Amino acid sequence: MAKMIGADCRQCRREGCKLFLKGERCTTKKCAMERRPVAPGQHGTGRKRVTEYGTQLREKQKVKKAYGILENQFRRYYEEAERMKGVTGENMLSLIERRLDNVVYRMGIGSSRSECRQIVNHRQITVNGKTVNIPSYQVKVGDVIAVKENKRELDMFKQLKGMKIVMPKWLEFNSDTLEGKILALPTREDIDLNIKEHLIIELYSR
Repeated sequence: MAKMIGADCRQCRREGCKLFLKGERCTTKKCAMERRPVAPGQHGTGRKRVTEYGTQLREKQKVKKAYGILENQFRRYYEEAERMKGVTGENMLSLIERRLDNVVYRMGIGSSRSECRQIVNHRQITVNGKTVNIPSYQVKVGDVIAVKENKRELDMFKQLKGMKIVMPKWLEFNSDTLEGKILALPTREDIDLNIKEHLIIELYSR
């Protein structure tokens, strides 16, 4: 299975903003964007002329890296969003936000999307009582997401019990039972990353 490789902190520096790829580390002074907020490489501090295409490309790369999505997958989200009613950019972000690995991350079960992707791959999450090990699985309103019953005594899940977790209004999660529910579909206001989705649509519309 193809996957994104490369140092997480370099990816944040390349995009010029925090993508929260390293979980709690990103909120401390150890974060690479706090210590050296310039592009990686020997020419990272140099001034470069950025074209319109370059700006659009960087925006697409930022979203892909933040959510851990490869190019073909990302293109399919755009094509599906284009067929839907409404604003294509907002539809695309909503589809990406509804990925199971992202939902697990939003519920606070893991500290980063990559960790949550691993949790799903390792068959530790159920959807409506059935084990799902596909990170890109699209959740629907009413779906119940839970940590698998025979995995709840693992240390990483035991420390969640009783914790107060802040999450978007379209989700709910009970840290005592380790179960959550999809209350609604995510809207543009629910996505906290600084994304200019219209630049991505312009890029694909060329």
